[in-house]
This record gives sequence, structure tokens and C-alpha cells, in this order.
Amino acid sequence: MSKSPIDKIGEQLTRTLAGYSSRRGFIAKLGAVLAAAPLLPLLPVARAATATAPKTDFERNAQTKDDTKCTYWKYCAADGVMCSCCGGGSHTCPPGAEPSPVSWIGTCLNPDDNRSYIIAYRDCCGTPVCKAGKSCQCDGADRELPTYRAPLNNDIIWCFGNASATYHCSTAALVGLSGT
Repeated sequence: MSKSPIDKIGEQLTRTLAGYSSRRGFIAKLGAVLAAAPLLPLLPVARAATATAPKTDFERNAQTKDDTKCTYWKYCAADGVMCSCCGGGSHTCPPGAEPSPVSWIGTCLNPDDNRSYIIAYRDCCGTPVCKAGKSCQCDGADRELPTYRAPLNNDIIWCFGNASATYHCSTAALVGLSGT
């Protein structure tokens, strides 16, 4: 019985492929794929699922008008007395206090444009703690990480490196738009 041209082409391709590969090679490649499959969720693609995460309690109640309240949008990860209640601004130290040379960071959602921004929180040091009212004593913990990730933790007094390690108040400076 004669072979059709399609059968001849198929046989030739199969024989050529078989000449360049082996069953062991196929099994080795299949094993590598099966071993690597559990690692796929670790790839950056898995972060796309968090982009649609529901808003936190802070984000639902945040406002953009009054920076002397803990609900001010830039205070989502702030911890301490806010300098805007102590003679300074939301991003400037009051007279007599000096900013710490280091800061911690947070990512806050601005309710006006629904975009996330990177905020650098810096303690102001050198004078006794500001005696502001309760509305200025903030303890934002949105996306706070454990102390072993110090640059993202707000439970540390960041006045080390200053002439005086005495804490006065905290500022929240907008750094830029977040990539997420």
C-alpha cells in the first residue's frame, strides 16, 4: 500500500524530531517544568491581584482638607503627634525642632484623585514632645510592616543621628506617585 504525501511528510518530520531528541531528554524537560510550576505564584504577575484590593478603614475615612486631623490622607502610616498641630506644617518641622536624617515610608491613597502616593515620614527632634490634642496624636498602621523592615515601620523613634534624640513631632512629605 502506498503512502499519501501527507503521511510521508508526517513520517519525515517525526523521524527528524526523533533524531534530535530522546525519551530521556523529554522526561528531563517534563520534570523541570513540573518542578518549576509551584514557583509561578512567586513571580511579579501575582501582585496584579492586590491592585484591586478593597479599601482599608483609613482609606474609606480619609480627607484632604484638614491636616490637623489624623484622618488627613497623608497620615495613613504616621505615628506620633503631627507637626501641623505644633506650629509646623504637614511636611515641615516647627521652629526650634530639626528633622531627623532618616525617615520611614508609607503608600497612601489620595481620595481626591484615587491614586496612591509614596509618603516619607520624618520625626522632628530636639525639643520636648508637642502637647497637641488627641486629634493630632496619630497611629496610622495602613500597610505597616514588622520591625525587621525598619524603613517601613513607624514604631521607632527616628531621632538618632541628631544633636538631641528628644522627639517633638512627625511630618509627612509627599515623595511622588506610587508605581502601584
